[in-house]
Order: sequence, then C-alpha cells, then structure tokens
Amino acid sequence: MAVVDTSPITNHEVRQRAAQMRTQMTQQGRVAPSAAVLMREALERLINEKALLQFAKDSGLDSEGNEPNSNSSSPTASSAEKQEQREQSVLQRLTERNVPGRIKVSDAEIEQGIRERQATPNNVAEVELAHILIAVPENASPTQVAALQSKANAVLDRLRAGANFAEVAKEVSDGTERDKGGLMGVRPFDRYPALFVEATQTLRVGDLSGVLPSGAGFHILKLVSKRTNNSVTVTETRVRHILLRPSSQLSQTAARAQLAEYRRQIETGQANFAKLAIDHSQDASASSGGDLGWVGPGMFVPEFEQVMRQLAIGQVSDPVVSRFGVHLIQVLARRDAALSEREMRDIVRNNLRDKKFEETYQLWVQEVRGRAYVEYRDPPQ
Repeated sequence: MAVVDTSPITNHEVRQRAAQMRTQMTQQGRVAPSAAVLMREALERLINEKALLQFAKDSGLDSEGNEPNSNSSSPTASSAEKQEQREQSVLQRLTERNVPGRIKVSDAEIEQGIRERQATPNNVAEVELAHILIAVPENASPTQVAALQSKANAVLDRLRAGANFAEVAKEVSDGTERDKGGLMGVRPFDRYPALFVEATQTLRVGDLSGVLPSGAGFHILKLVSKRTNNSVTVTETRVRHILLRPSSQLSQTAARAQLAEYRRQIETGQANFAKLAIDHSQDASASSGGDLGWVGPGMFVPEFEQVMRQLAIGQVSDPVVSRFGVHLIQVLARRDAALSEREMRDIVRNNLRDKKFEETYQLWVQEVRGRAYVEYRDPPQ
C-alpha cells in the first residue's frame, strides 16, 4: 500500500490496524467511521509509526533495552506479536525522550491559569444564604402551578421594593428555615444545592436571586454573607498504584490481564496491595508500596486522575492505561487543604503541560514524517 523509506506497508497490516482501531472505538463507546475512512486513517497511522521507528533506528534507540528475557510474560506469543510489542515499546520510549522537552509553558500562561482558578466559587470559603420556598404540591394542576409562580413573583417584587426578607420569610415561606427568617446557616459553598450555587455565585452580599423553579416549588434566595480565602482550597488525595510498563517482553494486553489478576487477589484477600507494588511495580514508588503521597488536582496525567477522582476510599480500580504504562490505582484517603502559592503554580503548570501534550506530539510526528521518504502505492482494500 505504501513504502516509508525502505519499509513496506502491506494491505494485511492496514486491515489489521483498522480492526484494532474499530475495537478500541467500540470499547470507548465511540462510533467508528466507515470502513474506507477507517482504512485510510489506519494507513496514515502506520506511515507515521514507520517514520518514527526509522528515526529511532537512526538515533540508536531501537537497540536499547531489548535484550532477551527468560522471564517473558508472553512466551507463547508469535514472532509477529513479539515484534509489535518491541516496536510499541520503542515508540513509547521515543515519545518520552522527545516530546516533554518540547512543551513550553510561559509564566504569563501560569499567571492566567492562577487567576482563573481564584475566580471560581471554590475561592469562597463560607457563605450564608436566606431562603424562601413557595412549595408546589405533588400532582398540582397547571393552573395551581401558575398561581404559585405568580405568588413567588409577587413576593420577589415585595423584597425588591425594600420589604424585610426575614419577616417575609416567616410570613410566606414553606421552607424548613422559615422560623429563622429563612437563614440557612453559614456553610461552604459546595454544601449548598447546585441550583443555589449557580444562582448566587456571582451575587454581591445583600443581592437577591430571581425566582428559581425546582421539583419542590419556587425558590427566592438572598446572599447574606460571604467570606473568601486568600488561597484556594482543594481536595487532596492520598493514592497508591502499581505500574507495569509494556515492553518487548510484556504487551499492553498482558499487562492489563496481570493487573486484573492482582486486583482479584487484593479484593479476595489473597494478596496485599503494598506487597504486590513492592514486588512488581515498575515505578520509583514501588519501595514504599506504591504510595504516591498526598496530591492535589492536576498532578497526574488526565487518564490517571480521572479514574482516581471517581474511586471511593479503599476502592481498587480496573487496570488504567496512560502514556506511562498500565496502572492499578487505590485511593487511601481524601482531605481539604489550602494550596501554597508554589503548589498552585505547580498544579497549573502541570495542567497546561497536559493540555499541550497531544498537540506537541502531533507536531513532532509530522516533523519526523516530513524527513522520511513516503511513497503511496495502491489504496487499501
């Protein structure tokens, strides 16, 4: 189908890669394009990989770390499978060596990221809202709902005309706070219902919301007080992991299967997470049982962090694939903590680097491909 430098790409390779891509899309819940489009995309990916592998060969990278290993995790793999595993390992090391150093994050970008974080409601430590509820009964007719909405609008007009909120709340509210003049108590912003947060996060102290409909009825809110932090408070996570790095001796599929078995052993009490990490994890944290310590948001790559955020305390994840390998993740604890200026800068910098990674990678691949000789032959079938 094509030749890259001196490496041919056959129709069989293209069909095989297209099938892999279709399977991955299905597993991710994505709709695969037509067969013709998928074949073209598969061919382009193979051309890029051939160009990168030739670049690795010219750099001497393809000969690093590929010594035979008697403890191979896939002794029954075919020679073609072992070759594919070796190439994927080379491509991963090539990416790690060439892409991160190309990602540039300026001080101005970091300062902008910090300003955006500090402008979010998380910078509000505690607020107090006052609340009036005009309740709507279950199975209320449209006429009844309209009448109650008109009542809520009339109450709002009274308040905007200068009526005392506490007195009006005691007079008309159906809320549980009516006897306290509608006061809901001082609490963190995220302890209020999402509807209330969205309606009041931009209000100044003393301001009123509009009439807010919900399943319970019609709400009117007043921002009574607000205290802000000088620093941003975030949720920190204590987390540990076991990392296996796919290589010429261990395919990604085999790594996932091995970690799935570790997870089964942990959940059935046959094995200890920390002991498995010490014995098997291919990460600097292995000696401490995989413990990565307390970390704030933005400290890990998105694939890892997304799963970590969703885990309950003590829960062990399914195997998670990232650009560094395959992980088994367990959350040990969570806490709220105020970030220092240095920690904030580190988190913002890491987030910006992650956002720029894919774009930087694609530009680098095109640069490498541009130096290779590429000849298209017959279209894939």
